[in-house]
Amino acid sequence: MKEKPMKASSGWPVLLVLVPLLPLDLVVFIAAIDRGNVLPGVMCFLLSPVLVLTLVGLFIVNPNQGRVVLLFGRYVGTVKEPGLRWANPFLTKRKISLRVRNFETGHSKVNDTDGNPIEIASVVVWKVVDTAEASFEVDDYVNYVHVQSESAVRNLATQYPYGTHEDGQISLRGNTDKIAERLQTEIQSRLHKAGVQVLEARITHLAYAPEIASAMLQRQQAGAIIAARTLIVEGAVGMVEMALDKLAAQQIVELD
Repeated sequence: MKEKPMKASSGWPVLLVLVPLLPLDLVVFIAAIDRGNVLPGVMCFLLSPVLVLTLVGLFIVNPNQGRVVLLFGRYVGTVKEPGLRWANPFLTKRKISLRVRNFETGHSKVNDTDGNPIEIASVVVWKVVDTAEASFEVDDYVNYVHVQSESAVRNLATQYPYGTHEDGQISLRGNTDKIAERLQTEIQSRLHKAGVQVLEARITHLAYAPEIASAMLQRQQAGAIIAARTLIVEGAVGMVEMALDKLAAQQIVELD
């Protein structure tokens, strides 16, 4: 179900008419009863619920807020124009915020692609862009955003290693921008049906689980030392090859 724009009448003319009419109706009713004038009294008595019912049709739309309008369970449209509005008093008008919101997922413990247990959390910035989908496609769109975001974070964490020393391999710790883009894309794919747009998603907490943190720190340090030594050896070999190539080019020595 897609959102349908709905225009509601300005409520100020209705309010300006009702404000004097309601007390006037009451005064005329009391005066008619005192004087024994039955017909004016009956007319005022019948007019009172009509005026009150008309007053019920007034509602306020705040900035960056929508009113999802229903008529006996049928979706009529969404009023987004801010201000005092008036519509059929038999219509149900549900408030729904269009403001930007954010929340931080809880710390989740998952295994990365290498099988190492890690703790991960993220912050998600989002807003409602389709009030009809948010109201009718899911039961509770706020809770839906929270649950699906946490599920996306856990799923993303299992697809990449915590860290890597290999060039070109994406890791959770070493490629934060790419991970953020993929996290945002995955969350958006889950929340599209709920009429929600994800503006930003970023990892705010990333660490090894406490039970292996010390061991993995030592492993990281050892891996960094090995990687550094490998780089030094490759650089030395490259320098030797370059020197030999120059010697051969200048015919100083001849190598078999």
